[in-house]
Amino acid sequence: MGLLAALWGASYMFIKIALDDGMPAPSIVFVRVVLGAAVLVPIAVHRGAFDGLRGRWAWVWAVALAQIAVPFLLITYGERWIPSSLAGILVSSTAIFVVLLSPWLAKTDVVSGWGAVGVVVGIVGVGVLFGVDLSGTTKGIIGGAMVLAASIGYAFASLWVRVRLSGAQPVGVAAGTMLAAALATLGPAIGAPPTAAPSLGTWLALIALGAGGTGIAFLLYYTLIADIGASRAAVVAYMAPGFAVAYGALFLDEPITAATIAGLVLILSGSWLGAEGRPPWQPKSRGYGPGAVAEVAGEPLAEDLVAAGDAVAVKAPPGR
Repeated sequence: MGLLAALWGASYMFIKIALDDGMPAPSIVFVRVVLGAAVLVPIAVHRGAFDGLRGRWAWVWAVALAQIAVPFLLITYGERWIPSSLAGILVSSTAIFVVLLSPWLAKTDVVSGWGAVGVVVGIVGVGVLFGVDLSGTTKGIIGGAMVLAASIGYAFASLWVRVRLSGAQPVGVAAGTMLAAALATLGPAIGAPPTAAPSLGTWLALIALGAGGTGIAFLLYYTLIADIGASRAAVVAYMAPGFAVAYGALFLDEPITAATIAGLVLILSGSWLGAEGRPPWQPKSRGYGPGAVAEVAGEPLAEDLVAAGDAVAVKAPPGR
């Protein structure tokens, strides 16, 4: 679990490394999704995982755009003007938007009680980051807004997968959306090619970002789901932002301000309360399932995996 959180948290650092070397955002995203697809597609083909997507490829494309192509571009463009650590923290607000959108997209109850408290706490955390760490610079506010918009896209896609692609094998959903995202980002990448050959360090960062932080990380998460269950595995989403902050400080000399820590604590606390609907010291009510926590995992592919994984666990015959 620690290794997976470390991989996800490092994604924002690798993006920043490639940007600092002058590589255009569309090229970074295209290489990332192609490498992720290179890891996931052979496994999906071997397992026959694409069979569950028949007749639902329109939704695969919708998820690919909302959860991979557009958010990856927004985050990468946004990181031109904000620290990688803040990008990692802002993305974790996905959980808040899942809670807000669920009543309309997944027909769940409107959030109330501790869940509503969590939403307010999370929004305050976002406000702290924008009002302190990003204040004073128009580009910083725009960059933060782009990353925040990406987290909203993640929330939409998370719920679409849960409602529209349930029953499909998680690796099939991930591989299918990654393929679609590669096709969607090909045009922007061609239109904004690098002006110079990337350095070896940039290529290593891109390989780590695509094959490691996207492809291999998904497989690790899939293994965790099988070993310890979706609810416990979803804790990774709360660990990854801390790694993003640590990497930014250690390797990119990004400052850790009081607002950074406050925003991190408030957003993660709000995400927990919003997803669980209870404080940490209150035991889960009887009949509480893993889906409410699992569906709010903040990193791309995590939402797909957990939402689809819960459905597969219910519908698939034993031993599959």
